[in-house]
Amino acid sequence: QVQLVESGGGLVQAGDSLRLSCAASGRTFSSYAMGWFRQAPGKERMFVAGISRSGGTRRYAGPVQDRFTISRDNAKNTVYLQMNSLKPEDTAVYYCAAVEVRMVSVVSDYYNHWGQGTQVTVSS
Repeated sequence: QVQLVESGGGLVQAGDSLRLSCAASGRTFSSYAMGWFRQAPGKERMFVAGISRSGGTRRYAGPVQDRFTISRDNAKNTVYLQMNSLKPEDTAVYYCAAVEVRMVSVVSDYYNHWGQGTQVTVSS
């Protein structure tokens, strides 16, 4: 098992940046592909970004491409989501997810470990 704890959310203005962190404990972090998802009020949870366990493959959702960057530090058991040029439509609860496989997936059901989420609110 792996436990995931997100941090770094907050209230910012449009155009600002935030960096989310997800700290993992438990089993070997480098064995897990990691993903970030978000859920806005009244909407389904959607894929934001994912990274393979080696960090060699990264995938992004269209709305965040070129603004968000996912990275990982296996020595620190942490995955990051750098969010730049934030927009009000980025407002959501952001969740970190993990699955013990090599490749990343955009499908939430693929992941079997989830954090509790961190709120990101972007004001206009």
